[in-house]
Amino acid sequence: MTDEMNLTIEPERPRVLVVDDSEDIQALIRFRLRGEDISLYQAFDAEDALKQSRELHPDLLLLDLNLPGQSGLELIHRLKDEHELSNIPVIFLTGTDDITTKVQAFDAGAVDYITKPFDGVELSARVRAALRTKRYLDLLATRAQLDGLTGLWNRAYFDDRLRDECAVSQRHKRPVSLIMLDIDHFKSLNDRFGHPFGDLVLQRVAQTLLATTRRTEIACRYGGEEFAVILRETDLEGAMKTAGRIRVAIELLEFKNEAEPVKVTASLGASSSEVFSGVFEPDDLMASADQALYKAKHGGRNQVCRA
Repeated sequence: MTDEMNLTIEPERPRVLVVDDSEDIQALIRFRLRGEDISLYQAFDAEDALKQSRELHPDLLLLDLNLPGQSGLELIHRLKDEHELSNIPVIFLTGTDDITTKVQAFDAGAVDYITKPFDGVELSARVRAALRTKRYLDLLATRAQLDGLTGLWNRAYFDDRLRDECAVSQRHKRPVSLIMLDIDHFKSLNDRFGHPFGDLVLQRVAQTLLATTRRTEIACRYGGEEFAVILRETDLEGAMKTAGRIRVAIELLEFKNEAEPVKVTASLGASSSEVFSGVFEPDDLMASADQALYKAKHGGRNQVCRA
């Protein structure tokens, strides 16, 4: 057995982002949580916290309500406004027992609160409880949103996510792009070699999508032999490059039916929010990408076309 085969993969430790402008509080929290199996990160204001949240995707925020510049309440609202950050649980830290403030924090989406000065045992217990709940909810949500055959996000998740990303794109004036992909002559592959072979093709194409896209790009099985990739903060040129990379990777896949090599290719269409001069709906972006896919399929297949 090789050394590589003996390697064991350690589960990643939960990431906890502490957002507080006080060096003393940051140091105290780090001391109190030193025995917990977590990775701690620090932010001292709302902008830094938002930036780190986008980069780290923390499993929990310990958030001071009284931050310089932008308050903790305002930060919670901004987190809930972004799909990928909206499910991060927040425990807020407060030096007041004011009921109105606590109600506002809970209404904004906080899951718990701790009053300063806090007890170390209580802090650890509340952090463990919040992380445990998030882990269970993540498992339940993921199972409901995955395609059973390919392991990609399913159509229901795609519809929800595209709607959210289009809204964020228009609200913050950032581009969003969409790639639609169709496996060429898939029905004939099924008819000729059987459905188990067709399932294998779908699975290998799904693996290729995951291998050729970035973490921030959302690969989904749209239905049948059709796939979709949502590209956040990506213009049409960037989407075309990604689509080209996917097309080549699929063409290089090797399939065999018994001893017979089988060629598998795909046609792709790309569109972007850039093609619309004003307000657009998710269906508009879908229709545009679909039209580009139609051009690719009827222009000879195994190619990428743009809106």
